[in-house]
Amino acid sequence: MKNRFVRSLAKLAVLLALPIAATAQAQQQAGTTLTIAGQPDHASLVQINGKSYVDVESLARITHGSIRFQGNQTILTLPGTASSTVQPAQPNQPAQLSEGFLRAEIEALTAIREWRVAIVTAVQTNNPVTENWVGGLRRSGDSKLTLATAAATTDPDRSAVALLRNEFTNMQQMSDQFLAMHAKSSYSAPDSFDNNPLDQKILSCARGLASMAATKQFQEEPTCH
Repeated sequence: MKNRFVRSLAKLAVLLALPIAATAQAQQQAGTTLTIAGQPDHASLVQINGKSYVDVESLARITHGSIRFQGNQTILTLPGTASSTVQPAQPNQPAQLSEGFLRAEIEALTAIREWRVAIVTAVQTNNPVTENWVGGLRRSGDSKLTLATAAATTDPDRSAVALLRNEFTNMQQMSDQFLAMHAKSSYSAPDSFDNNPLDQKILSCARGLASMAATKQFQEEPTCH
């Protein structure tokens, strides 16, 4: 309804540009008025050869529009015509990971990486993997994970912390494996990590989480599952 109303007014505005002076000898009749439904104001109409014309300034006044002159053009702006212009769709911007969570995530990843490096170094140098020192690394990682979980305040944060929790679980599983191996034998082959699928999964997940921290945006990482 509003669009038809605006189009009708626009057509009426076009007629205003006709040279009324050229028809000065034509029969004219005054006294009728133009009223916009719902508006208190009105404008006088002039009939020329059976057609009705209204002064452009009066039309702008009763429609609460605006008028301006540009060269030989008279530009009438009707209410709603500027705002009704279709705006180009803006692509949805993905929500970013919060700064507080990012700091906590990096600290947790660092603790998990130090835990892994300590075990890898012990195995490759033929040193025993014992609960005495592994337990401290595990507790440090668990503490950092707890802080990261508490810092997750947005949906992307919570999605990322779920992957971080899986990374911690996988690291604990591998740590337990080497503790069990040491309990049976004091020797672990130095190449135990060369083709270890769990270790490869831990490394890939860590790279994915680090990439999220760099871009500040969550993205799914299959190796963290």
